[in-house]
This record gives sequence, C-alpha cells and structure tokens, in this order.
Amino acid sequence: MVVIGIAGGSGSGKTTVVRKIIQSLPKESVAVLSQDSYYKDNSHIPLEERKKINFDHPDAIEFELLAQHIKALKNEETVYEPTYSYITCERQKKTNTVPPKKVIIVEGILILSQPIVRDLFDIKVFVSADDDDRLSRIIQRDTIERGRTVKDVLDRYEEVVKPMHLQFIAPSKRYADIILPQGGNNTVAINILTHFIHRKL
Repeated sequence: MVVIGIAGGSGSGKTTVVRKIIQSLPKESVAVLSQDSYYKDNSHIPLEERKKINFDHPDAIEFELLAQHIKALKNEETVYEPTYSYITCERQKKTNTVPPKKVIIVEGILILSQPIVRDLFDIKVFVSADDDDRLSRIIQRDTIERGRTVKDVLDRYEEVVKPMHLQFIAPSKRYADIILPQGGNNTVAINILTHFIHRKL
C-alpha cells in the first residue's frame, strides 16, 4: 500500500491532479480521502455564525479523526468518511464507505501543515499555481458549487483565504517530496508522479 498526501492552495488544481492519477492507475486500486470531509461539526452554532467560521484555519478540521482513518486503512480496515455541506456549514448524517486499496490518496489544503497526518504519508506532494489562476478557479467554483456571490468570494479571499494561505499553506511546501507546478495542467509532472507510484507498487 502507498499513502499519498496531496496539498496545495485553494484552487491550485489538486482535484484535477487526483483525477488524472486515478485515471492512470488500475481500476479499483485507489481510495481517496478529502480533508474537506473532516470539517468539525458546527450544527450547534446558528447558521449566520457558522458562515463566519474560518474554514481555512487548521482548527476548523478534525485532523485527529482523519489520522485515525488513514491508520485504519493502512491496517486494511474499511473506514466511513464523513460528509460536509458547504451550504449549511455542518456535517451530514451520510458517510462514504472507503475500503482499503493499494493506493490511498489524501488531499487537502492543510494536510502537509499538520504532523499528525503528514507523518503518515509515503509520498508528499504540493500542487503549486499562480495566485491569479487560483483566484479565478475559486470564483468559478464557489459561485457555481457553493452558492456564493462574486463579492462574497472576493471578500472571503482577501479576509481569509489569502492570509491563511500565507500563514499555513505556502510554508507547508517545504515538507513536500514533490512540488507540482501549474496544477493539473502539468501533464509531464503528473506522468512522472504516476510512474513513481507504479514503481512503489
């Protein structure tokens, strides 16, 4: 089994990288855990207060549970990944069943900043992208998928996303074994990474 951590700023192209890795590997050989599924349950907080939570800060994530699930998968145990709603900002009752596979991919903006999960990875990857490219993707994603206005997205970017990127995410790049520039558009780097995974297997 190979456990791969894929980090990078919001909108850097992590999801595209993960998808292309999965496409290049044997079918049914990859399981994926997303950091975003492990946001702490905030259902006890009024909705308007929930919307003010800094979701780009490590304190918003239940990293202890994520680490438990990674360890369980490494022990060939099935785990039940939480689900989270960006609309209501609370954990859902539904879970995703994730069985152990030959390749476990964990993706998220903060996973390399936290030793409790970082130390569980066999390969640590940081997906890098220009800030303006990331902002463009964030605007497109948040307005379409998360029901936010462009003004809301830009305000949040200036007040939360950018400061948290500078404080926690960008510095975590130093822990990466592989830095993948240009996100999912860097076919050469992705091919090298997948070749390395094949060799590990």
